[in-house]
Amino acid sequence: MDRRDPKPLPTQTRQHFVTAIEKAHSQQLRRFLSLRLRNAAADVPDLVQEIYLRLLRLKDHEAIRNPQAYLYTIASHVVHQYTLRRAAVPETMDPLDVVKALQASSSVDPAEEADIERRIERLGRDLEAYSPRAYAVLVMYRCEGLTLKQIGERLGVSNVMARKYLMRAIKYCDQHLDAQR
Repeated sequence: MDRRDPKPLPTQTRQHFVTAIEKAHSQQLRRFLSLRLRNAAADVPDLVQEIYLRLLRLKDHEAIRNPQAYLYTIASHVVHQYTLRRAAVPETMDPLDVVKALQASSSVDPAEEADIERRIERLGRDLEAYSPRAYAVLVMYRCEGLTLKQIGERLGVSNVMARKYLMRAIKYCDQHLDAQR
């Protein structure tokens, strides 16, 4: 056995493989991700890291014939998974922010203030008619300051279900307010 020319460990050769890909394609990869994530450019470095981590986890990197094509295939998969995760979590808005915005936009005119109060009350009634549980969760969460766990215990539902009711209420308020614009 010749000890002067040891065979490199698979981990070392995998690291060299990933380093070579990173040096050759780093800029193009960032541009590729930036074009696909225009509204989430701040997440590009995290996605680049995820892509290189996946490359480091490869068991048989020697079998890859076209490293650039493989890199972009992984990048496409990472972008796809990222967009699925983002789509699963609805963007939230605080109903109290809506109330504050409505109040801030009003002048001292009593007729306008009465109109805003009427619209808020109507929104509450409409939400209660749409989903009484969602309305109850929203009131308990925002007005009473209860946690989702406490709300779940009070309503006899899981924390996850309480969160779903809250998201349903917020989504309803968002849509209702968008329709009024």
